[in-house]
Amino acid sequence: MTCDHLVCANCNGRVSEGRCRVCRANRARLQQEQGPFAALTPATLIALLVGLLAVALIAKQALA
Repeated sequence: MTCDHLVCANCNGRVSEGRCRVCRANRARLQQEQGPFAALTPATLIALLVGLLAVALIAKQALA
């Protein structure tokens, strides 16, 4: 989850802007919870899957 569209209940501003201490604390917490694949978009995941499939097919042809 990203904080781009989250609205702070304390100041009614976007959490990504960090207007108050509550926003800044939640933004920091969300950034710590993100794993290594958090930045991958669905398009990137599909491209990686297609690439992996292509490598598998090439490897299968080379072994046959």
